[in-house]
Amino acid sequence: MIGFRHAALAAISLASSTPLAAQPATQVINVWSFGFAPRPIQLAAGRPVTLVFVNSSGSSHDFTAPAFFANSVISAGAAPGGEIELRGHETKRITLTPRRGSYPAHCSHFMHSTFGMRDTIVVN
Repeated sequence: MIGFRHAALAAISLASSTPLAAQPATQVINVWSFGFAPRPIQLAAGRPVTLVFVNSSGSSHDFTAPAFFANSVISAGAAPGGEIELRGHETKRITLTPRRGSYPAHCSHFMHSTFGMRDTIVVN
């Protein structure tokens, strides 16, 4: 019985010392009437990241960045047509690996970009 106990403790010790698979970084992007934050959005090239879009407004908005999404490898979530559509107070996530570059982003709803819903995604 003592041998089993030592083997079990050794297995637990080995399991707890083995690093877990690296989780993607998280970047929260706040959306409201009429803005995005942070400004600019800074990401690391070639590193997986989960973008969390949080719409604090009661109105619908989107985050449109076709070149950015087209130049990223998306592993979870979706950005059909290069946009994330958000209903009022909705949160959505997308996990991707971005490529180096500078990409414009905006809300494509009528006049929202004119009122300040523009941003830049900088991937270094």
